[in-house]
Amino acid sequence: MARLILVVPLWILLSACTTTYGTYPPVPAPRAERVPVPPVSSIPLIWQPGHYDWDGQQFDWTVGRWVDRAGHGTLWQDGYWRRDGVTYIWVRGHWM
Repeated sequence: MARLILVVPLWILLSACTTTYGTYPPVPAPRAERVPVPPVSSIPLIWQPGHYDWDGQQFDWTVGRWVDRAGHGTLWQDGYWRRDGVTYIWVRGHWM
């Protein structure tokens, strides 16, 4: 019992030392989409999946589409929130 009496005040004291960061809205789940057959093209194409982007006030859905393969990696990274100091910033979706 004596250990519990010592642990509780210590826990309260240490919890006051934690840093709090601003909150951010959670990214909605991606919408289900069917990947259409690629259009006939003389250039190599790659499917860019639909994704959400943050416009500063809300999330906007961008529909997936076929894009020119040149200059893109092979892996699409959806947008996400990244901590930057005491706040969070939105990192747009991009090719890796």
